[in-house]
Amino acid sequence: MNAVEIEEAVSELANQPFDATEFPFAFLAAFGNKETTIKRLRTASANASDVTGGILQKSNIHIATCCDGRVGETLVALRNSPKTASNKAKFILATDGVSFEAEDLASGETVACSYPNFPDHFGFFLPLAGITTVKQIRESSFDIRATGRLNKLYIELLKDNPDWATAARRPDMNHFMARLIFCFFAEDTDILNGEGLFTSTVDQMSERDSSNTHDVISTLFRAMNTRMEDRAKANLPRWANGFPYVNGGLFSGSTEVPRFSKIARSYLLHIGGLNWKMINPDIFGSMIQAVADDDERGALGMHYTSVPNILKVLNPLFLDDLRARLEEAGTNSRMLLNLRRRISNIRVFDPACGSGNFLVIAYKQLRDIEVAINKRRGESDRRTEIPLTNFRGIELRDFPAEIARLALIIAEYQCDVIYRGQKEALAEFLPLDAENWIVCGNALRLDWLSVCPPTGTAVKLHADDLFHTLLDQPQIDFDNEGGETYICGNPPYVGSAKQTEQQKLDIRDVFANHTTSWKSLDYVAGWFAKAAWYSKHTNSRCAFVTTNSICQGEQVSILWPIIYSADQSISFAHNSFKWSNLASNNAGVTVAVVGLSEMSREARLYEQDDFGELKVRSGSNINPYLVLGPNVIVSPAFVPPDERGTMIRGNMPTDGGNLVLSADELQHISRNIPEIVPFARRYIGSDELIGGKNRGCLWIEDERAEEARTIPFISSRLEKVRESRLKSTAKSTRDFSGGAHRFLQIQGSGKKWTIAIARVSSERRSYLPADLLNSNVIISDLLFGIYDAPLWNLALVVSKLHLVWIATVCGKLETRYRYSNALGWNTFPLPPLTEKNRADLTRCAEDILLTREAHFPATIADLYDPDTMPVDLQNAHERNDDVLERIYIGRRFRNDTERLEKLFELYTKMTAGDGTKRQAVRK
Repeated sequence: MNAVEIEEAVSELANQPFDATEFPFAFLAAFGNKETTIKRLRTASANASDVTGGILQKSNIHIATCCDGRVGETLVALRNSPKTASNKAKFILATDGVSFEAEDLASGETVACSYPNFPDHFGFFLPLAGITTVKQIRESSFDIRATGRLNKLYIELLKDNPDWATAARRPDMNHFMARLIFCFFAEDTDILNGEGLFTSTVDQMSERDSSNTHDVISTLFRAMNTRMEDRAKANLPRWANGFPYVNGGLFSGSTEVPRFSKIARSYLLHIGGLNWKMINPDIFGSMIQAVADDDERGALGMHYTSVPNILKVLNPLFLDDLRARLEEAGTNSRMLLNLRRRISNIRVFDPACGSGNFLVIAYKQLRDIEVAINKRRGESDRRTEIPLTNFRGIELRDFPAEIARLALIIAEYQCDVIYRGQKEALAEFLPLDAENWIVCGNALRLDWLSVCPPTGTAVKLHADDLFHTLLDQPQIDFDNEGGETYICGNPPYVGSAKQTEQQKLDIRDVFANHTTSWKSLDYVAGWFAKAAWYSKHTNSRCAFVTTNSICQGEQVSILWPIIYSADQSISFAHNSFKWSNLASNNAGVTVAVVGLSEMSREARLYEQDDFGELKVRSGSNINPYLVLGPNVIVSPAFVPPDERGTMIRGNMPTDGGNLVLSADELQHISRNIPEIVPFARRYIGSDELIGGKNRGCLWIEDERAEEARTIPFISSRLEKVRESRLKSTAKSTRDFSGGAHRFLQIQGSGKKWTIAIARVSSERRSYLPADLLNSNVIISDLLFGIYDAPLWNLALVVSKLHLVWIATVCGKLETRYRYSNALGWNTFPLPPLTEKNRADLTRCAEDILLTREAHFPATIADLYDPDTMPVDLQNAHERNDDVLERIYIGRRFRNDTERLEKLFELYTKMTAGDGTKRQAVRK
């Protein structure tokens, strides 16, 4: 269940007659517990509660209903219950159907309210559904409630008006919803003449059977688009004349309204009954946009970008500097005035603005600083000098673009109410300005200078209809010219393999003149390139939330030289962190925040320590891998730089599955066809290496091919291999059909042993999965192999130091480690080793292998599960890391940051002057 569905279920529960016996089970069901779970809890054996009337769900919640007036003491009993602690309950809850009290046992936060009002606090309990919440969501249940109600209305209207669901009319439907949202907000904030005016008018003037509901709403829209001096000519009914003139393009154009069923009319009135004063534009926009998006509706309310995460972009981009200037100004009137003028000239531009979260937060933060200035200057009542038109956006979809503008309008009004009072806010709110500062279009195709020009010389446009303005018309200018421009946002990521045909064309359009490798770039790379080029024409800086993949692997060598060629460098960055949303049990995506500017004297790197505390470190430069240091780009090397073994990819059969033998086939051969045994070898890929699975393969040397063909089983298999290769679309494969007895690509096998490494593996493990295999084992192309290399090579591969290097320079497949011999093994910086170093590392590798053997038959997957890794194996790896890291700096590294800084320092020295096999690209 998503947050919206949970809110609806909780609200429905609160509206039902209170049943003390059933309440705990109904409450758990509202948060997504399955019927089988509820049924089990009803049994005495599953319910561990020791409190009268209690139900205890292990690792979740302890609930108890009680007699009237005993809620407080029941909550104390739940808190003091030994069963609450031993079963690791996260919450306790007590109610008598009149009062309702609960506590989050981890944080100590509490809820106390009347029973009918407990749905207002449903966000408090979202962790019960496996949803990681943030403070803003927990404190703003209204936005989720409004989203759910609007979603029901939207679906009902489309059901009754199928023509409005077509691609041609969907923008009209979305425009209608935007108008409704404004009306609901305006009627609860006195913007309309009288509280609840819109909803009450629809209720009173439309028939109960809904037959004329659409006509009534259309008439109200027409009234709000008619100037007061034109009302007499407009022939409006008396009941519509009390509505003010709104303008702003919001009600211009067609005032057609979809037809309402009785159910839809009921939904509308119910939505109007909510308290829209509580709307939070920080949250509401990103949630409501999912109402109009078929692909996102299933995750309604889940794609919320939290304010703390937005501030990870905005604070170091420009807000921290403004606050520092405010602190520096103190009460100096002249310095405060100059700062206020500077703020009024700042443009904030989000070229992937969605529903406007970044713009709204930026606006509210700037208003907060402006208010502090005004107070210090004794001008608390001064109206704002920060125009909304300084907050520009580009959004691909029309509805989020409309919601973004509405969110900014609402944010402006709410700020005016807070800082100047309701009376002043109302006096200046209507009519709305008709300027269009949110553009609906493809940001990678539009000229950003036309949307957010460096000066105010463009023709000012007053749109007749805000939401249907042609993109090729001149854009409006700024009220204030000559200021700074800050580009920010959370553009779509979309890896190269998952891009649509249109997105591929977009990336080609951006990069084709700069690199032939553009097909390998993530979609988000286009925003960085366009922001860098934009900066060449205006005083600007940018910062985006991005997948960390553009700072790893092959994308670094493609994208970052282009960024550097535009005279941009990384001015600050937040190292990789999980960007989770509100979805239940979501894994989130690993992202970074990267800020660009012209060369600066100081670069700041933000990163979380092992305790989750945010630390900031400064240096002269941050490189593309988000490490403090020079701008080094790691390029593939095709041979090792020193005495380490040569690593190559394993063997590829390309056989239609006919040279590979299952575990059952291996067993059958050994028992019943012993003549095949000399031609059968153990065959290992990543699943076999990590999970201990058993497979084999036919491995036939050229000189024994004819002998092998005399065995019917082998002969039949080789004929199928030949047929499979002849069907291939690749000429090289078809040409090799005559060699059906052997793998298509044979890289080799160890005469003594093979050190095998998985090409792709889970990021959960603290060490890369690798093993020492005997000479009878053939490795597949899902592994890399080092054949007959000294055992100290294994000590390098399974070290913490090597894992950090691979994770940084090789990139990842989704979130998993992706190993590369050319980019990871051959480039791994290694100091010269003494005989003692090699002997010590060999002993460490032996200790790790022997410790694993002591836990036979546990697999690598078993042994390296981070939750259950044996202590002796952990100690063996710690010894290996200690020995290796002392070779580098004489002690253990303090953290991964220090490891990477040393590795990049050594890599720079290692590649100095080597322009043939690898390159160090420096600015």
